[in-house]
Amino acid sequence: MSEIESVPQQKKKIVLTGGGTAGHVTPNIALLPGLRAAGYDILYIGSENGIEKKLIADYGVEYRGVETGKLRRYFDPKNFSDPLRVIRGYNQARRILKEYRPDVLFSKGGYVSVPVVRAAASLHIPCIIHESDMTPGLANKLCVSSAEKVCCNFPETLPLLPASKAVLTGSPIRPELLHGDAEKGRELCGFTKDLPVLMVIGGSLGAKSVNEAVRENLPALLKDFQIVHICGKDKMDNLKLTIPGYRQFDFVKAELCDLFALSDIVISRAGANSICELLALRKPNILVPLPSGSSRGDQLLNADSFRRQGYSMVVPDDELTDRITDAVHELYRDREKYSAAMADSLQVNAIPLILELIKNAAASGKAG
Repeated sequence: MSEIESVPQQKKKIVLTGGGTAGHVTPNIALLPGLRAAGYDILYIGSENGIEKKLIADYGVEYRGVETGKLRRYFDPKNFSDPLRVIRGYNQARRILKEYRPDVLFSKGGYVSVPVVRAAASLHIPCIIHESDMTPGLANKLCVSSAEKVCCNFPETLPLLPASKAVLTGSPIRPELLHGDAEKGRELCGFTKDLPVLMVIGGSLGAKSVNEAVRENLPALLKDFQIVHICGKDKMDNLKLTIPGYRQFDFVKAELCDLFALSDIVISRAGANSICELLALRKPNILVPLPSGSSRGDQLLNADSFRRQGYSMVVPDDELTDRITDAVHELYRDREKYSAAMADSLQVNAIPLILELIKNAAASGKAG
């Protein structure tokens, strides 16, 4: 199915939800052009003051906030109050949905999605949910029973989901990322054409250990590469602002597509959306997953899947400082092998696949 469809005769309505981190919002944003081209009215339901409210504000989408609480697997005094917030969020979401009467709901996960998806299911609104990581997170586990279809990024996820619901789609990627201008990126960085470009990106908040490993090895790396380093908020090193061939940014928004286009190889954390962007762009990459002590271990699983599929090299976080120079040279030498593997992937057609699932779900019925 083409991502761009003619406007249906009877206008459809869709609710998008998901939040808590940028990774639970940007795939929803990536779907907006296709949904609008297909003629959908769009409402976003998120938390009252979450990051999703800020991120969606630039896209002209109506936003409604509900209360939400974090679902923890460990003891915390808020475990006694947060369930009440989830219940209030469920009731608020139910009122919003009854008023808006959407044909379908699409959820990208995060804790705010739980009351919204469960409220939609109680009103017989068809729900499509998306799981980015290899193993479903707790929020999505609580929503699977309410979903018509569950989209996922990894082949290994399929056996963990009900067979009648699981669909391997990959993650929706913002179309603008695919149309960067390398020359604009080169001008932004002040780079020459004499050396290849290494991009280092640690996510929206940066990655302290990755930043330190790169900076400790700068003299060796800069002999053969120019480096664009997206450090994270408040993580720039002011003592290294004038080093030739090394350009730092704390955060990049509109220019990110141009920096990707400029880059020959990439070092990245292994968040699901980040690595799916690298896959869609066919950028040879070194993944440095968050260690299990800093997360639930999902990045380790994500990175291992991409390694086994031939898309990525993987270097453990605690080995990066010692191995980074050799790993970067090895990756650049074998870059065509990694690009070729990514070119054969079935996980890069997410938007039209998801739009088709949404279309079918919307046609299956409407809230009473």
